[in-house]
Amino acid sequence: MNMEHYEMVATTLFGFEETLADELKVIGAQKIEILNRAVRFEGDKKMMYKSNLYLRTALRVLMPISQFMIRDERDLYKKIQRIEWDKYLSVDGTLAIEATVKSDYFTHSKFMALKAKDAVVDQFRDKYSRRPSIDVDTPDLRINLHINDRNCAVSLDSSGYTLGKRGYRTAQSEAPMSEVLAAGIIALSQWDKKRNLVDPMCGSGTFSIEAAMIASNTPAGFFRNFGFEMWPDFDKTLWKQIKTEAREQIKKPEGKIFASDIDERSVTIAEQNAINANLAQFISFKKLDFLNSETKQNNCIVFLNPPYGERLKDEEEIIPFYKEIGTQLKHFYEESEAWIISANINALKFIGLRPSRKIKLFNGPLECKLQKYELFKGKKREQHQD
Repeated sequence: MNMEHYEMVATTLFGFEETLADELKVIGAQKIEILNRAVRFEGDKKMMYKSNLYLRTALRVLMPISQFMIRDERDLYKKIQRIEWDKYLSVDGTLAIEATVKSDYFTHSKFMALKAKDAVVDQFRDKYSRRPSIDVDTPDLRINLHINDRNCAVSLDSSGYTLGKRGYRTAQSEAPMSEVLAAGIIALSQWDKKRNLVDPMCGSGTFSIEAAMIASNTPAGFFRNFGFEMWPDFDKTLWKQIKTEAREQIKKPEGKIFASDIDERSVTIAEQNAINANLAQFISFKKLDFLNSETKQNNCIVFLNPPYGERLKDEEEIIPFYKEIGTQLKHFYEESEAWIISANINALKFIGLRPSRKIKLFNGPLECKLQKYELFKGKKREQHQD
């Protein structure tokens, strides 16, 4: 099947650009180029479908269709009108436009999105005396504007809503970690999928479920739909074939995954989310207080997203809490490695273990440190503290 190749851009979170580029390489993307919080690549329609289905650290897969310089808002309107929009959307369809603006000349992203929307619907009205409707939640076509200085890039968003929404999380505990952040951290750890994995403050279960998806070869987007499925040129047969191939690759994970939390409600939520992802049989859930548990878990990998203590009343409690995390890891997790992400950079200093790696990441708007700790036995551990 000869399909035309075109350029695409997959966006991601800060710090995961190389991870995303590696994922693209694995699924066969070409001309991969790392950008800021994004990766540019080339491929055909099959690659566009596969990138949405498989990529764990991507937020969106955009298909650029036009790029131009703009002097002012009127210029934007005029140039958006030059694009043949009925190639991408029918007059009975729905659309949404999102704009990101980094410019001294244009400051309001919502206003720029509004101007672009006017240009699109006016073009339809002039041509058909009718116009498509706006639907911000589930449009048939989501258009993305990226304005940098005076340069405007117009793309079609093939993902629809963000790829971080996998479709398994129907309930969540307080301040849940994003699926993309959890998957990215697991990728950075280079977990071999065989070693037992422990998620002892599991919250709504994101670390464990993402780990189970990775270990079982379940594609990240297996339980959701995508924007491209509403496009006029959607190839149903090709998409069915890609999903069938993906389904055939799913297998039972080799290592065990343990998820626990002190809060019973969180454990219930995490378990329900795992059931939604068809992965509950691969994760062992338990109500457990990590800091007071005497269960030994040697030679495993631990992922922790402890509370950051953002509320004032937490301040005096947070440092002893982080000290206890370090003590617990030291005593019950020999020959293991722990990865801790926190926005409380000061509290991390009280873990009492020397990190072998420090990586800057963001959890939503919060700047965080992801730190790796290698947990050794007795004297060997002390040697690694120098």
